[in-house]
Amino acid sequence: TLRKPISQSSMVDWASKNLNMHTQGIFRRRISISNMLSWNGGSIKKPMLITSNRTIKKEACEMFKLVQSYMGDRQTRMDRNHVALVTVTKCWSMQGLRDELYIQLIRQTTDNTCYRSLAWGWELMAISLAFFSPSPKFQSYLEGYIYRHLDSDENIAQRIKELVDLKIKKNSKSRKKRKQNTEDEGLPISTYAKYCYRKLQKVAVTGGKKGLRKPTVEEITHARNAIVTPSLFGSSLEEIMLRQQDMYPGNKLPWVQTQLSQQVLALGGEQTEGIFRIPGDIDEVNALKLQVDQWRIPSSLSDPNIPASLLKLWYRELEEPVIPQQFYKECISNYENPDAAVAVVQLLPELNRLVLCYLIHFLQIFAQPSNVGRTKMDVNNLAMVMAPNCLRCQSDDPRVIFENTRKEMSFLRMLIVHLDTSFIKGLV
Repeated sequence: TLRKPISQSSMVDWASKNLNMHTQGIFRRRISISNMLSWNGGSIKKPMLITSNRTIKKEACEMFKLVQSYMGDRQTRMDRNHVALVTVTKCWSMQGLRDELYIQLIRQTTDNTCYRSLAWGWELMAISLAFFSPSPKFQSYLEGYIYRHLDSDENIAQRIKELVDLKIKKNSKSRKKRKQNTEDEGLPISTYAKYCYRKLQKVAVTGGKKGLRKPTVEEITHARNAIVTPSLFGSSLEEIMLRQQDMYPGNKLPWVQTQLSQQVLALGGEQTEGIFRIPGDIDEVNALKLQVDQWRIPSSLSDPNIPASLLKLWYRELEEPVIPQQFYKECISNYENPDAAVAVVQLLPELNRLVLCYLIHFLQIFAQPSNVGRTKMDVNNLAMVMAPNCLRCQSDDPRVIFENTRKEMSFLRMLIVHLDTSFIKGLV
């Protein structure tokens, strides 16, 4: 469900306090906020946002040219993939540039009379949200902007027409400097906005791309493709099953779940000390995630902690947890009662029940005494590392979260010990 973000008046108030007001002309007249936040074909001489950082001041002006280049409003020798890579890498490496990029994209997608340029601006915003989030103080502003475009396609088309007509009247005797394009040359803007809105909610929690390796062209391409083709990570179970329908029509379980689980076992995960507790190398995990999203499992894997970490990430990033929210209270109420805990599983929707039973069956392999001796991961440890990936506490109260964490672990422990999952053997 979409929560209503800050009001238009609050956004104007935020802009008046945080925008680095520009001037123009020989008398250095201040540009109004509406002009500051409207498409600009020229360059800028200082950042959009107030900052005292000299490096940010310099980089912001160069970044504005990159934004214009990606949107097709400035000529460049680089292809758009490389422009996006340079832009994203600058912001990924330099946190102070992130809000600046988002406010520049807001400006260049406001009152833009070229639909193709407008769509590419939204596309760059979507790509950027795959790598980094805005700062907490800027998030609500960006959220408000995106929210206002969720169902705005007719309004955008009308606005472009009005601006074009106005420009034609003004420039009736002069040549048009910019090709006016009101035709739909790609996805509706609302499609980008809906994707960006969901992506913003997630990246605000996860923090974006982690690790030491800089973004790659492959990751840029993957982030762009995800706008139309949902990722296997961060989607709902239903979306994932729908996506795999063409390739694996007979499968009852998500391909990503079964493949990563089998990889952990194939690489000797049940004999690896600290499995699921010791994280795999984050850059290796990111690389595997990219491959899995293209339905590939590389044969070069050697460390079981890599697929184990990615498997945990897949469960954690599901749009709705494996145990849906409406069953949460029932789970933590029955954390000490084996029969009641098992009964909750039978109430789950069929797909969720199968996915959870597959996970429990998988964990039961590691809980066998012969494996615990090697992994040092007994049933309590397994429940501790996996419970947060299956259940999500909605409370903001630290005391409630702390108390429920213990109950979540105990509930999952009950399932590992008491749930009969023998029917899962051989199921894919």
